[in-house]
Amino acid sequence: MRAQFVMSEIGVGLRRNLTMTFAVIISVALSLALFGGSLLMRDQVSAMKGFWYDKVNVTVYLCTKNDAIDAAGAPVTAGAPAAGGGKPCSKGAVTPEQKQGIETELKKMALVQTVMYESSDEAYKHYKERFGHTALASVVTPDQMPDSFRVKLRNPEKYAVITSAFAGRDGVQSVADQSSELDNLFALLGTLNWAALGIMLIMLIVALLLIVNTVRVSAFSRRRETGIMRLVGASGFYIQVPFIMEAAVAGLIGAGLACGMLGAGQYFVIDHGIALRDKLQLINFIGWDAVLTKLPLVLVIGLLMPSLAAFVALRKYLKV
Repeated sequence: MRAQFVMSEIGVGLRRNLTMTFAVIISVALSLALFGGSLLMRDQVSAMKGFWYDKVNVTVYLCTKNDAIDAAGAPVTAGAPAAGGGKPCSKGAVTPEQKQGIETELKKMALVQTVMYESSDEAYKHYKERFGHTALASVVTPDQMPDSFRVKLRNPEKYAVITSAFAGRDGVQSVADQSSELDNLFALLGTLNWAALGIMLIMLIVALLLIVNTVRVSAFSRRRETGIMRLVGASGFYIQVPFIMEAAVAGLIGAGLACGMLGAGQYFVIDHGIALRDKLQLINFIGWDAVLTKLPLVLVIGLLMPSLAAFVALRKYLKV
């Protein structure tokens, strides 16, 4: 009998405040969708970092004879300092001894996993394969391509160790690391993620305010019934239960819509429809396992958040 009364009161309350209940559902749905989306964005950034950082290399470019030009434009012989000494390759092209020393030192470093030597001819061949269709490729010659060491690190995020050890060294033209470019991308993605969290927080505050106002309006419209219930000895919790359940039902519906948005985004944007997974194969997109692990959390928050907000609002408003 009591359960039937509570359920009937929930239905009455939802119908009386249909407009505000609808606003609560939409606000909760949007805020929790942003919350779940920010969690998925964080997983996506982590997956991309693991995928890309595992593939990037640090490249140590060696000096060529074309690099060793002094301020007057005259070639500098190997071992002879040029007029702007201290600049990269100011002492001429890399010598076999310098090349051997660099390779040996690289292989001794605990941070280094593998070292691969690429000659200028091999570099020219790879360049032609990638950029042979461009106009610049027709004027590039093999002697303009520097020899290099392609270094794969055990921890790619510590590329600065290689840079500090070999940059500016005799025989080294430059040290290039692809991770620095990725860092800019991941910093941008991190900023977007924080922006989504900020918008989610604003929407969450709006949803909480709507829940509190909806509960208070519902309690005010039924103040006669609650007064009678007090007179007949009903407990404070028994009076509060219908109002709390109304907020919980609205929040749960909103959480369900948020889960639907997250699932729809994965299906229509990543896997099918727009199909970014097929169009951007260079990106390692997260799968359904990541989405499904977030849905229970969204549902729990959608259930508890309105319930707690209603409970706090009723304790002050009903004074029971």
